[in-house]
Amino acid sequence: MDPAVSLVGLVIVVGTAAFTIVKVARLWTSRPESPSADVIARLETLERGFQDLQQEQAETQERLDFAERLLSKAREERQIGG
Repeated sequence: MDPAVSLVGLVIVVGTAAFTIVKVARLWTSRPESPSADVIARLETLERGFQDLQQEQAETQERLDFAERLLSKAREERQIGG
């Protein structure tokens, strides 16, 4: 293989890698170090709301399980008694 072709290929590969690294470094440095107080407050509010929804879902599931047990028990008693 011709050394000039190898050199061009190497320059293209190294140039692409360098370009990518520079772009990523610029993006990384332009990010704020920590979220603002407003963002933190909103995230905490969302987290509390999510925890409340999880609790409500768990309570609803317990009630559903209880209702299913009652219905199943009533069906069994009708089959035995009927």
